Amino acid sequence: MDATPTPFSALLRAASHEQHTQVAGSAFMGDLLGGRLGVDAYRQYTEQLWFVYRALETTPGHLAEDPVAGPFIRLDLARTEELERDLTHLGGPHWRSGLEPLPATAEYADRVAECVRDWPAGLVAHHYTRYMGDLSGGQIVRGMAEKTWGFDRKGDGVRFYVFESIPNPASFKRDYRALLDALPVDDLEKQRMVDECKHAYALNTAILGNLSRRFPLSA
Repeated sequence: MDATPTPFSALLRAASHEQHTQVAGSAFMGDLLGGRLGVDAYRQYTEQLWFVYRALETTPGHLAEDPVAGPFIRLDLARTEELERDLTHLGGPHWRSGLEPLPATAEYADRVAECVRDWPAGLVAHHYTRYMGDLSGGQIVRGMAEKTWGFDRKGDGVRFYVFESIPNPASFKRDYRALLDALPVDDLEKQRMVDECKHAYALNTAILGNLSRRFPLSA
């Protein structure tokens, strides 16, 4: 009797575990979560996220009907406007003035935009990497920021981490994993998605490395 195949969502999570650990254990995130960096470091981190999410959420209308990417394009996950509210709070109304992506951020945003344009399954890989992290470990960042810098609970400065339209994150994540398991792609495409997920983590780690050089407390 054949063994039950491992769900794709489980394969994706297991395959990217090492990269996820590297992100969580980076010097910059360690110093940020440990309260050893000032609010300016948090602001600059948030600025870099804005470039990535702007690329991720600038999706052509036809993708909503795409059989692979369409089910994942959801307004209740959208973060760009929340990032902009946070950045207005952190940097004032002219926070965009002179703002440039770090080299690693530009590479990350360009890769996301390429997937948005040319490869729906690749977009899903980046989508999974970002939003599932936001709903899980991102809540640790929110709690740290509220405690360290006195932001109102779930208020301006941490709205990026607040998903008001998702009252039950655990249930949402179960449904999300079910969508991954039901993706209409073959095994070769699934492997490409796993590789892209690992690439996404590597790109994110590179951003943290760039920021660590700006804030070299643990260097």
